[in-house]
Amino acid sequence: IESLSLPLILCGLATASLGYWVIPMLRRLKAGQIIREDGPQAHLQKAGTPTMGGIFFVPVGVAIALLLSKFHPNVMAVSAMTLAYGFIGWLDDWKILQRKSNKGISPKMKLALQVGFAMLFCGWLAWSQPSTVTNIALPFGLQLSLGLLFWPLAGFVLVAESNATNLTDGVDGLMGGLGAIAFLGLGAYLAPTAPELMIFCACMSGSCLGFVVHNRNPAKVFMGDTGSLALGGSLGAVALLTNTLWILLILSVIFLIETLSVIAQVSYYKATKKPDGVGKRLFKMAPFHHHLELSGWPETQVVGCFYLVSAILASLCLF
Repeated sequence: IESLSLPLILCGLATASLGYWVIPMLRRLKAGQIIREDGPQAHLQKAGTPTMGGIFFVPVGVAIALLLSKFHPNVMAVSAMTLAYGFIGWLDDWKILQRKSNKGISPKMKLALQVGFAMLFCGWLAWSQPSTVTNIALPFGLQLSLGLLFWPLAGFVLVAESNATNLTDGVDGLMGGLGAIAFLGLGAYLAPTAPELMIFCACMSGSCLGFVVHNRNPAKVFMGDTGSLALGGSLGAVALLTNTLWILLILSVIFLIETLSVIAQVSYYKATKKPDGVGKRLFKMAPFHHHLELSGWPETQVVGCFYLVSAILASLCLF
């Protein structure tokens, strides 16, 4: 616990402090969020709130993790993956701000970059890790040997996790807090076997907490795709490197629900589409957090409920 505390507190304080300087700078640069008009009407008042907050809290976590781990090769690799996915998000955020619309880089371009960076990380894994990296650890001491099938799964995990965290980021304080809990749970689980990555997870958790200081309701800044894609890519990279995919699955239940709600909504709408082009909806709006908002839940209640579920799941990982 002590080993987790120092990096977490250090990154939390550094990120919270840096926010007081970066957020006014983002305002001066007119990096204001464009709010989708078909979203919850209550969100329209958030228009103009600075976005791209990932540019300050992600590098803080990465930099302090590298220093505290004395530039351990594993930490350097997951840091590179974190920054690479953060860069994809930054490109998307930048295009949105330039065009003053919700359209950033094309979905094909985003996916190509995600897959490209995932392939590079998988290449490093294959080169640097023992051949047993392709064995998936399961609960109760079981193992699943995937061989070459591990690599497409690894690529899928990185792309899917980053897109899932991206979809989850839609309410003040939500992804920041959930990210902090997920990293803390993963870091605590890894403490006995991978102390260098425990440091990395603690740093990222602290950075997320420091960001929530400014992102809690009512948010003074949003993390944007810069932050949300970086967090997902980072969690996926650590899990693949440490053979903890089933732990990642437990920690990602909220992200999974959010993603499945979007897939189900779109699929059902298309399947029930009538000749006039209008279909039926399973939810009032997707992702699921918007459905809860439109059902009368205040943002703070949605966030608090998701935090609680996430914290329970994280604690289950330690037993």
